[in-house]
Amino acid sequence: MALLEFSCGPRFRKLRHEVLHRTLERAGPAFIKFGQWIATRPDLFSKDLCLQLSKLHSNAPEHSFEFTKRTIERAFGRKLSDIFEEFDEAPVASGSIAQVHRATLKFQYPGQKVKSSEVAVKVRHPCVEETMTRDFVIIKMAAKLTTFVPGLNWLRLDECVQQFSLYMLSQVDLSREASHLSRFIYNFRGWKDVSFPKPVFPLVHPSVLVESFEHGESVARYVDGPEGHEWLKSKVAHIGTNALLKMLLVDNFVHADMHPGNILVRKNGAKRGLFRSKKPHIIFLDVGMTAELSKTDRDNLLGFFKAVARRDGRTAAERTLKLSKQQKCPNPQAFVEEVEEVFRFWGTAEGESVHPADCMHELFEKMRNHRVNIDGNVSTVMFTTLVLEGWQRKLDPGYDIMRTLQKMLLKTDWMKSLSYTVDGLMAP
Repeated sequence: MALLEFSCGPRFRKLRHEVLHRTLERAGPAFIKFGQWIATRPDLFSKDLCLQLSKLHSNAPEHSFEFTKRTIERAFGRKLSDIFEEFDEAPVASGSIAQVHRATLKFQYPGQKVKSSEVAVKVRHPCVEETMTRDFVIIKMAAKLTTFVPGLNWLRLDECVQQFSLYMLSQVDLSREASHLSRFIYNFRGWKDVSFPKPVFPLVHPSVLVESFEHGESVARYVDGPEGHEWLKSKVAHIGTNALLKMLLVDNFVHADMHPGNILVRKNGAKRGLFRSKKPHIIFLDVGMTAELSKTDRDNLLGFFKAVARRDGRTAAERTLKLSKQQKCPNPQAFVEEVEEVFRFWGTAEGESVHPADCMHELFEKMRNHRVNIDGNVSTVMFTTLVLEGWQRKLDPGYDIMRTLQKMLLKTDWMKSLSYTVDGLMAP
């Protein structure tokens, strides 16, 4: 279809992207995840393709209750009825790797009696590891072919797929997600408005994860609908922004799948002036995908954001070129000059009206045109920031995560001060 578009014109472009979307959707979990990854790389792929593939859902077919029961009993060496007081046979959700059931726990530690509690039980789909391994072999073969195409070899898709496949196959081990949850819970232990599901040890296994069941409404209801007062939407936007800034600036441990479907809002009663209001509390779900940066990558990324804050196009471009250990840009000087020219426009009165997120998207387009590489983890962090900014702009059009980030970076160069600043924003 790319050849058809080349010969017949761009009117086939949208159709080609839609066909690619549907093909990946039908091909299975590894292909869906790969399509979702492509959507997070606007530095490599066109904006309209990234937008189309961002619609990929991960609602996989549900496996049978018999398989769920057998997997849990094999994982924990106990009968299902010995562990759970109640267990809903129908899953509440099903993703590409696992499905989730609601249950009531009655597991008792030796010599200790505990109250029954509501839990979410995540059970891995049958043969998912074998299926994804097979699918990645196919994807790797296709990516390898691109290295022989002169116009595509700069993408280094074979290296990207290798990195992505190792990353995704590690997510198949649900005990890793339990480890991530424990780390996030510790990092946010002093915060009253942010929480994560708590893993229920020792009910943690590579194929089964038992965690606390979290009640709340999807933040998508507030993003896409009229529900909630304006102050409530604004508060949700502020909490989400501050949580990301802490992950990025203080902890260097970022939730890399922060779309609205993975974020719940729970309203807690609190006094606001003379009236009782519902103060929002945010719960982050599905933390299997995380990102950490090396010290060099982190310094370069924070330096990039700082240069954007100062409207210093040359430094921003030079920092961008350092965001890959194997930079393949054929003409770095041309890239630096073009970015510098764009930044000069953004510094004018007319350019001030351009939203910072739109500036970032335009910069990604420049990077793609000049074949500038960015390493995967850095791109993940940058795109997570843009995803969060996107739904927060809908919640509170007057709140700008990019400007908040820039002010913090310009205010101090000391990580200890950043920690105090971010934590101070959410002090009880």
